[in-house]
Amino acid sequence: MTEIVLVRHGQTEWSANGRHTSYTDLELTAEGEAQARRAGERLGGRRFAAVLVSPRKRALRTAELAGLTVTEVTEDLAEWNYGEYEGITTTRIRAGRPDWSLWEHGCPGGESAEQVGARLDRVLARAREWDGDVALVGHGHSLRVAGARWIGLPPSAGGLLRLDTATVSTLGFEHGADPVLSTWNAPC
Repeated sequence: MTEIVLVRHGQTEWSANGRHTSYTDLELTAEGEAQARRAGERLGGRRFAAVLVSPRKRALRTAELAGLTVTEVTEDLAEWNYGEYEGITTTRIRAGRPDWSLWEHGCPGGESAEQVGARLDRVLARAREWDGDVALVGHGHSLRVAGARWIGLPPSAGGLLRLDTATVSTLGFEHGADPVLSTWNAPC
């Protein structure tokens, strides 16, 4: 594997409104579809040895509109399971729990940062098996965890990495061996 390219899905109604979206399977908005096409333009016809995608419609549609040929659909790339906080904004959660942080506390009935980290560690290990570049198409929080794990940080360090909809990030190597964030949150 040479590089891992992370593509966050295009905008949905809930991502536009800041609502936590994990297992709710939403379609892209018209703007989200346009963003996905622009992501494909940014990739410029780049060839990938593998394209791994979350099973959610928004990720699959983003891959399709970006012109990527999906080789594997994996639940390990699904978004953080927000449990009882599904569909709720951070502002609303903090109205009842002012100290709440997704990265520190996880979600009641959902996942902790460590659980999401274990899933993304499996995805990164799988990506390393391929000979050539690999694309991962997924979601904001889970891909932020992937970025943190790639550079040896704990899953909670993903909280330090902003990731907007329909952006492209690249995980690579310095001096051929040391994992680095080559690009992060690059707009399309």
